[in-house]
Amino acid sequence: MRAPQSAAEGTTVADQFVDLRSDTVTRPTSGMREAMAGADVGDDVYGEDPTVNALEAEVAALFGHEAALFAPSGSMANQIALQLVVPPGNELLCDADAHVVTYEIGAAAAYGGISSRTWPAVGADVDPDAVAAMVRPDGYWAVPTRAIAVEQTHNRGGGGVIPLGILRELRRIADDAQVALHCDGARIWHAHVADGVPLADYGALFDTLSVCLSKGLGAPVGSLVVGSADKIERARFVRKRMGGGMRQAGILAAAGRYALAHHVDRLADDHAKAARLAEAIAPFGVLATTVRTNLVPLDLTKAPMDAHALAAAARAEGVLLSVLGPRTARLVTHLDVDDAGIDRAVDVLTRVLRG
Repeated sequence: MRAPQSAAEGTTVADQFVDLRSDTVTRPTSGMREAMAGADVGDDVYGEDPTVNALEAEVAALFGHEAALFAPSGSMANQIALQLVVPPGNELLCDADAHVVTYEIGAAAAYGGISSRTWPAVGADVDPDAVAAMVRPDGYWAVPTRAIAVEQTHNRGGGGVIPLGILRELRRIADDAQVALHCDGARIWHAHVADGVPLADYGALFDTLSVCLSKGLGAPVGSLVVGSADKIERARFVRKRMGGGMRQAGILAAAGRYALAHHVDRLADDHAKAARLAEAIAPFGVLATTVRTNLVPLDLTKAPMDAHALAAAARAEGVLLSVLGPRTARLVTHLDVDDAGIDRAVDVLTRVLRG
């Protein structure tokens, strides 16, 4: 846990609890706040915010692409990217637990007129042959496939990392079928740290990516769409249509630039803390999968309590976790949970699970 940064902030959830619900609950560090306060700004709708422009150029270069676009949220960044590669009335393929069809409340259909078809949910364990068999070509009045989307790391897959070799095979499949490949890379920074794959190697495989600054990296808001110059030019139009045009957004972009400079390598600390949590609760038979990054998924099928009961009992002792379903829950480590917080969480969770 971290103390309030100023008396004016008062007491918040972060001060009362060990908050393991998500890595989106972090508060800006003092260094990040200083960067935000000192940001050079302009009107980004006119393309005149120098800090936004610098962030976009930096992220594009990290992934080896020509351009990037700053957006208010990961969901908007995903939906902008999908509209770039899937025309209305055409089809997107993804897994059944993908964020783009699970947690974005039907935006692909509502805003992009995009039809979606899914393969069985297996998280990061993607079967390229099964994906290839699903691709529908033009003709016979079928809905043609225009893009394949994957999630790196996979949220509902417990932070699993899709191996680089599998992604390369998906790239080959997409090229053979002449369809696009999109990456929901909200937590791709974690995959980069966990597997040591350069960001540019990931970027080379995808036509479009969305990458998030507020999941794990600690920025208060913001994601980017990454792609070719012509795609990002179109993306600006789509962003404005969706209400995502921002004015003096450099204040937010400065937080993102600070996060990229200071909070990527430290993700290894979050992975180590997640491993400590996983090791502590493993004897209770509730781990849903091997923990690779900062997400610890819980399968409570054989536990003496359901997810809501576990969450309530843990909350009563100062630990917050996410309920994903009647018998599924999740713990997430992040920069606002220190070693003392992990110790407290281990103590509470082991006592609660022990009954």
